[in-house]
Amino acid sequence: MIVAEDYGRLIVQGADRPGIVSSVSAILAGHGANVVALDQSTSDPAGGRFFQRTVFHLPDLPSKLPALGEALDVRLVDELGLTYRLVEARRHKRVAILVSKMDHCLLDLLWRQRRGELRMTVPMVISNHPDLGDDVRRFGIPFFHVPVEKERKAEAEKEQLNLLKGNVDLVVLARYMQILSGGFLDDLGVPVINIHHSFLPAFMGAGPYQRAKERGVKLVGATAHYVTEDLDEGPIIEQDVIRVSHRDSARDLQRRGADVERLVLSRAVSWHCDDRVIRDGNTTVVF
Repeated sequence: MIVAEDYGRLIVQGADRPGIVSSVSAILAGHGANVVALDQSTSDPAGGRFFQRTVFHLPDLPSKLPALGEALDVRLVDELGLTYRLVEARRHKRVAILVSKMDHCLLDLLWRQRRGELRMTVPMVISNHPDLGDDVRRFGIPFFHVPVEKERKAEAEKEQLNLLKGNVDLVVLARYMQILSGGFLDDLGVPVINIHHSFLPAFMGAGPYQRAKERGVKLVGATAHYVTEDLDEGPIIEQDVIRVSHRDSARDLQRRGADVERLVLSRAVSWHCDDRVIRDGNTTVVF
């Protein structure tokens, strides 16, 4: 009988060379696994970078993971110099959401998670404002208000770390209007995904949609990316745009922008939770 607990994912990356795909397949087959999906890519067959995502079925997977991991260590790491992640597909990622006052991305993620569209759990929502507390609690999710004052930002980040460290696998900034420090990101130790409109760097700061209207923009879009210490310059996961026209007001542009932000962020979070995104320096491979 096939059960959900018996599906695993294997993510491999490193310097490309002949024999990687066959080695992965041989190891899995040797342990009784059946490959059900495989995606692989190389940046250059001669001296490039190799990436592979494999989904497999292995009866009684949890008990067989240690032996499978040992075999992968020997062949992929020691002999081929690759890195890998071995994941039980049944284990949903624990995703914390940080938000300020805008609710469109937050509520969309919570709604999709409740409907089972996003394979994740949400152990907490943290905000620097109390405004969205009641909305979050209606989903049965703990809400924490951590004010961020300019002269006490380090204290706020310490309080956030106390809530997050060891309790989450991913943090999502659902229009969280604060800049995270490099020290916070280092101490956190898990990936962080951010969403923002597509006008950067042309219309930075307040009122970007009004300035976009004044310039006669014809496209409105959004970008989801991993967060690094360099503001809004992390590896991009997903982007999308929609067309607008002179007939649209600044408010129309903002509404359409919010629609795109919801879609782009939900895709990025979904792909990350399904282990479809492989980071490689300041870029990504998305299967």
